[in-house]
Amino acid sequence: MSGFYLETDRLILRDWREKDWAPFFQHTNTPAVMRWLGGVLDEGKKQWMRDRLEGYRRDHGFTFWVVERKDDGGHLAGELLGFCGLKRSNQEGGPMGEHEAGWRLREDAWGKGYAREAAEATLKAGFEQFGAPHIIALTVDENIGSWGLMKRMGMTRRKDLDFANDEFGAEEIIVYSITREEWTKTQETTL
Repeated sequence: MSGFYLETDRLILRDWREKDWAPFFQHTNTPAVMRWLGGVLDEGKKQWMRDRLEGYRRDHGFTFWVVERKDDGGHLAGELLGFCGLKRSNQEGGPMGEHEAGWRLREDAWGKGYAREAAEATLKAGFEQFGAPHIIALTVDENIGSWGLMKRMGMTRRKDLDFANDEFGAEEIIVYSITREEWTKTQETTL
């Protein structure tokens, strides 16, 4: 079976390779990046996270994929920027088993539109390639950048799905979602 590979204007989303793990953790396991994701990971948590990401791919056919900047000669050309993709929601207390979009980018990639570009490609893959009827995304109230992106992509806050869980460093995880029909309408308005 061939691996997952998707190109956008500036990015490549793809399956993980052995050589990706060291730079991924070097650039994304920092206090700033991990602020609303439960804090910097120790060696045991890094292995746990890797096992989970590889397990998602094995068990469901999708995961949070590597996000790589295309080699165009610009800033961060050819660099691993972080991850973005899909998994089955598995946070304790939350909407278990739903298609969940998620992203984590290194700090020097923030504010350049990479997260939105990767997340929009993820929604497209989720709906068109993996047959999701709807897709959720999780964050905390304090992570304004994250839920701001969710809103810009047409996702709606689902307070009815919010749940108590402190894994992200706050007392509650909040949920946004978008249905296939809502996403299709956003695509029609951009054509």
